[in-house]
Amino acid sequence: MQPNYQPQKIEAAAQQYWENKQAFRATEASDKPKYYCLSMFPYPSGKLHMGHVRNYTIGDVLARYHRMKGYNVMQPMGWDAFGLPAENAALANNVPPAAWTYSNIDAMRKQLQSLGLGIDWAREVTTCKPDYYRWEQWLFTRLFKKGIIYKKTSSVNWDPEDNTVLANEQVIDGRGWRSGALVEKRDIPMYFFRITQYAEELLQGLDTLDGWPEQVKTMQRNWIGKSYGCEIEFPYDASIGRAGTLKVYTTRPDTLMGATYVAVAAEHPLASQAAAGSPALAAFIAECKRGGTAEADMATMEKKGMDTSLFVTHPLNGDKLPVWVANYVLMGYGEGAVMAVPAHDERDFEFAKKYKLPIRQSIAVEGQSFSDAAWQEWYANKERGVCVNSGKYNSLNYEQSVDAIAADLQVKGLGQKRTQFRLRDWGISRQRYWGCPIPIIHCAQCGDVPVPDEQLPVVLPEKITITGAGSPLAKMPEFYQTTCPQCGGAAKRETDTMDTFVESSWYYARYTSPDCTTGMVDKARAQHWLPVDQYIGGIEHAILHLLYARFFHKLMRDEGVFGAPPSPQPSPTRGEEANDALRAFNPLDEPFKNLLTQGMVIAPTFCREGEGGKKLWINPADVDVKTDDRGRPVGATLRADGQSVIIGGTEKMAKSKNNGVDPQAIIDQYGADTARLFTMFAAPPDQQLEWNDAGVEGAFRFLKRVWAFGYLVKQVIDAKPASSYEFRKASGIGEVSISRSRSSDPKEVRREVHLVLKQANFDLAKQQFNTVASAAMKILNALEKLPIASQEDFAITKEGYSILLRLLSPITPHIAQTLWKELDYGDDILNAEWPKVDEAALVQDEIEIVIQVNGKLRGNLRVAKNADQATLEQLALSHDAVQKLLAGGTAKKIIVVPGRLINVVI
Repeated sequence: MQPNYQPQKIEAAAQQYWENKQAFRATEASDKPKYYCLSMFPYPSGKLHMGHVRNYTIGDVLARYHRMKGYNVMQPMGWDAFGLPAENAALANNVPPAAWTYSNIDAMRKQLQSLGLGIDWAREVTTCKPDYYRWEQWLFTRLFKKGIIYKKTSSVNWDPEDNTVLANEQVIDGRGWRSGALVEKRDIPMYFFRITQYAEELLQGLDTLDGWPEQVKTMQRNWIGKSYGCEIEFPYDASIGRAGTLKVYTTRPDTLMGATYVAVAAEHPLASQAAAGSPALAAFIAECKRGGTAEADMATMEKKGMDTSLFVTHPLNGDKLPVWVANYVLMGYGEGAVMAVPAHDERDFEFAKKYKLPIRQSIAVEGQSFSDAAWQEWYANKERGVCVNSGKYNSLNYEQSVDAIAADLQVKGLGQKRTQFRLRDWGISRQRYWGCPIPIIHCAQCGDVPVPDEQLPVVLPEKITITGAGSPLAKMPEFYQTTCPQCGGAAKRETDTMDTFVESSWYYARYTSPDCTTGMVDKARAQHWLPVDQYIGGIEHAILHLLYARFFHKLMRDEGVFGAPPSPQPSPTRGEEANDALRAFNPLDEPFKNLLTQGMVIAPTFCREGEGGKKLWINPADVDVKTDDRGRPVGATLRADGQSVIIGGTEKMAKSKNNGVDPQAIIDQYGADTARLFTMFAAPPDQQLEWNDAGVEGAFRFLKRVWAFGYLVKQVIDAKPASSYEFRKASGIGEVSISRSRSSDPKEVRREVHLVLKQANFDLAKQQFNTVASAAMKILNALEKLPIASQEDFAITKEGYSILLRLLSPITPHIAQTLWKELDYGDDILNAEWPKVDEAALVQDEIEIVIQVNGKLRGNLRVAKNADQATLEQLALSHDAVQKLLAGGTAKKIIVVPGRLINVVI
């Protein structure tokens, strides 16, 4: 065994050992309970970042820990390989997206392997390969035939820079999530998943996910957005020139008598009618269409509107209400129209004040005074409010007024109660190249025809040139020219591709049987492994990926992909007890049993001002920071020229801020185990981790101590000592006399080791890996106190060190595996049992109590645990510090607090 810690050497050897043994190959042929551990797969950008390191280390810690706990573990890896960045890179580097992607995958695979992750690489999937996307095309054709996928013309978010449609969730502050361009509205034909058909089940299913963070479940509940209210119809006024009604949906029908105008979206037919004779209104509508269609953007943008000079009639009191076009009304939500009650909706209040529209109070709260001068929070209160200025509905509370108003509307045929969801169907058509082709053929005679099974997959051509002017598929007759599978006539293949969230919505299932050629999954193997026992990823995926994956799991279940019939859904016609039973967790209903959302990795930012005020971001590795006596930064200079730089905030590591740390540089300098240890020790997994170079160096120093202590133990093992003298000599003590103290008492050291182990096991169950890493440090500290001067010392040391190595094994597997074998614990620490606490070791024969004189601390005293009061008093009086203060006198009083202290009063 080498005396010095050489991480690169031992890590290469350990990884080769695992590779030769195929140590992480998962198999269904095991009588152990299964544990499917999965971290969200990466986009192959070509380079790992520290967020990847943290994410995959967390997963690997859990996987290795459960393996040592006796589970049959599967931890796979793959690549979320389609996406616009590949097209952008292809344009910049004059290389096909496929070549760029596959090259990046090869590079990132090597980087992941260098981290020592316990991955079953035989299950690797790549979503841009035909053997993967063939099966989502297969599912598409089935769902299209059933009507769960349908085509319609829709107002969509159009990114003018990337030339593609964006989902609402992909529009951030009115801009595209990748390009940052201002999003426009456009009407185009596209394909939709009818996710709204599953809204109730998606909502109810959250109640079964006890292993999910409440924050994520709340975010999904809010996004699904189940609400109760009324559908109300406002008859057209004569100004519109024809019969009809304007439909709206409201959750506040109790305020109907306070409605003073209605507002419609820019795309609404009434808006188009009014704009025909008004150039100013037409210009305003065009302006509205340049905004996005995301509801979140509507909440923050400036509210603008124009009067159409059209009117509708109030359904209950007959008042004429003006119709306005407003930029905050979305055509894709409800009917594209809202009734406006300025007195009881803050948005309507602001709009009415801006355009001098009437504000009519229809709800009052006892003890509050209404004024239209300024908005007050109680105006929107429905729990305490009662109707006023509402005729026959006066004095009714919310529930009473809703029932009465809904009943009257129903009698008139102008409304009824309705439950509505905020969730909208998922538009998946994308006007870009690097994605899964949509398996539809357009025939002039037969319409839209699904591609037959025998013609799947529709293969995406990979040897193409990207020009940046839209998708090349639409310019490739060799791709789109085809024949209709029904009539045999000339037809055109669909050139749109699917949203890449489709690929990431079912990859977890494909891992169970990636070699299956007869279906999306092998039913038996899928049923063996699913659901995923532990899923790990960022909180930013709470709505997009996690909701879509839950939806897809239900689609596959209902299509029989998993080999089981659809399970019945909760229904109002069933009793609550029956519905509760249905909501119990079913492995074929939900894909992920437990979810861990790890925090971001953050680092300081530095910059200089460039031309036009543009910030030029500088990597922290190139900056020298000056700090005050409290360690706070007070200045910074660029190492290359010594000139000052601006200290920015501490933010998420990102290319845009150039504050990332290259994981490979850390691995090359300190080793993968150091990188893994730092990311686990620096913060709890669900909290943000602030990068700290000193912390990395501290982790490396600790591992050097672990190695040095192992080398000492190895020397003792090799010496085979038989006497106390030989033990002293082997352990480097020589003939130095050993003075026993509390810290070097063998029983006390063993007790401390098992106490720390007990806490570590408790923390592991809570996934608090930072305190587990801390526990390993405490155990090493305890073992270093004990001189190896006897057989008893050595036995306790070797037991304690074996506990230390097993605690470290999930976090720093290379050093743990190497030392485990070197010290003859066994050939493979992966096959070792997880350490158990010896409860007998926790029993104390002696305890330490505090000695006080007149209430002031004067020392400590070790006594027998069961010592009686007389003995304790005698021991206290004989203590050196007490004798000195007594100076030959006697104590007035001795106060004994059992197990804690003795206070001598003199």
